[in-house]
Order: sequence, then structure tokens, then C-alpha cells
Amino acid sequence: MKYLKWPTLVGGLLLCLGGASFAAGPDAEQLEIGKALFKSGAVPACAICHTMEDAEASGTIGPDLDELKPDFEQVKKMMKEGAGAMPSFAATLDDKAMDAIAAYVVHATSGK
Repeated sequence: MKYLKWPTLVGGLLLCLGGASFAAGPDAEQLEIGKALFKSGAVPACAICHTMEDAEASGTIGPDLDELKPDFEQVKKMMKEGAGAMPSFAATLDDKAMDAIAAYVVHATSGK
């Protein structure tokens, strides 16, 4: 029984630490980068097709992100794979850039 306590405690501590960093969310710099990429940095720019109040975007081709309130994984998946009229950004944006855009969209739309 003595030997089972340490792995359990260490595992619990690691879970808490991992959760704490996740709960902190994106930093201001990442959100600014995401916003800049959303508005004009990505090619084509997300703002051309999507409506999102925080970005002053009023596109009508894609869904209204303020209404949809996508979560991080939804945004990231759509950016990587594309769908319908939305192109994949896998060849033009790296993971860090896509993470920044996804974090910004979720933050700006209060998606969970």
C-alpha cells in the first residue's frame, strides 16, 4: 500500500498543474496575433467571410462566429481541413498561427 500512494500523489499533482496552465488561457500577445491574422494576416483573411463583432468583420459567406461560438478544437479543425467554401489553411499557416486565431475566436465569441 505504501508504494501506491506516491504515484497517485504525483499523478494528481501533474493533473492539477496541467489544468492550471490550461485554465489560464491565452495571453494578450497571442490574442493580438490571432486578431491580426483573423482580420488581414491569413490569406484569405477570415474577416472577409465571417461576421465577428470584436474584429469588426461582417462577412456573409461563412457562419456568424458570434452566433456559432465555436470552441478551440472546432476552429482549429476547420482551419486545418477546410469545408465547403472555406479553404484549408494547413499549407499557409503553421500550428502556432492557427492556435492564435482559434484562441482569439474563442475568446472574442465566449465559446467554450
